[in-house]
Amino acid sequence: MARVYNFSAGPAVLPEEVLEECADEMLDYRGCGMSVMEMSHRSSVFKGIIEGAEARLRSLMGIPDSYRVIFTQGGDSLLFSTVFMNLATNGKADYVITGNWAKKAFQEAQILGDAQAVASSADKNFSYIPDCSDLPIREDASYLYICENNTIYGTRFAELPNTKGHVLVADQSSMFLSGPVDVTRYGLIHAGVQKNVGPAGVQIVIVREDLIPEDLPGVPTMLRLRTQADAGSLYNTPNCWGIYVCGKVFEWIERGGGLSAMGERNAEKAKLLYDFLDESELFSSPVEPRDRSLMNVPFVTGSADLDTEFVAEAAKVGLVNLKGHRSVGGMRASIYNAMPRAGVEALVSFMKDFELAH
Repeated sequence: MARVYNFSAGPAVLPEEVLEECADEMLDYRGCGMSVMEMSHRSSVFKGIIEGAEARLRSLMGIPDSYRVIFTQGGDSLLFSTVFMNLATNGKADYVITGNWAKKAFQEAQILGDAQAVASSADKNFSYIPDCSDLPIREDASYLYICENNTIYGTRFAELPNTKGHVLVADQSSMFLSGPVDVTRYGLIHAGVQKNVGPAGVQIVIVREDLIPEDLPGVPTMLRLRTQADAGSLYNTPNCWGIYVCGKVFEWIERGGGLSAMGERNAEKAKLLYDFLDESELFSSPVEPRDRSLMNVPFVTGSADLDTEFVAEAAKVGLVNLKGHRSVGGMRASIYNAMPRAGVEALVSFMKDFELAH
């Protein structure tokens, strides 16, 4: 069976080159006689894999030596708590609520301490990014938290908030490595890799060294960033296979020209789809144009029945996982790094034909 164009929001499409390389090395990783899934995480072979992955990520993003890179587990949902426990040194932090994941991070912080929402776009079903140029951030807030790209609602921060000197923490899960980023503007970046980088089960944390507490009384060992940072992400058995695949994807991005070239390709793909949506008489985007995500594109027809028909008919021609999230309805095309331009062109062509028929 031919491969489909997979528009899933995550776990999501991976580069075919990477999948082929992984398949070639599945039974025997470079002559060691075993799969990466079978080898000890303490072995010299895996040490080379994880150290190589970190080195490539540092090179791609220009991560300074003053930041630590951690490969961890537990999902970003666990990191919502981990971030607050480690960085909210006085038990206070402020949040910008732009969708489900920022809201969930905020709710976890409320369980643990004094979390305040300083801006929200809930009034219009998170279809825009609120003005963050003059937020009422508390003087004693330990950090300001944002979800930089909103997978469900299809919005992104075109400009980072004015933090007024506070540490910025960003969940970058659905836009991680989609373009250049100045790591020094953040205190901590976290991302689940299952959108743009690898298989589900690995989270990447990039955190400024001076923000990692040396001691956290009362906080479980595995929820301390210091635990994994000092152990080189090997305090316990990590997701070895997932980290291996991430390293392959980092190499693939390097071969493709790095993050600048990736950003240009992603902008071109998104423009193809948004240009059609803006001209269409049947389909429309529910997102404010200035805040549109380059990764996740929700769209609707205005008719629930037509939306259902569209998703079903698209699947028949190999355009799959286009059903929108229940919070928005309609459709959603996630066009991450590994989605080729041809996939977006095929989608737009099908949408044109569907519009003519209806």
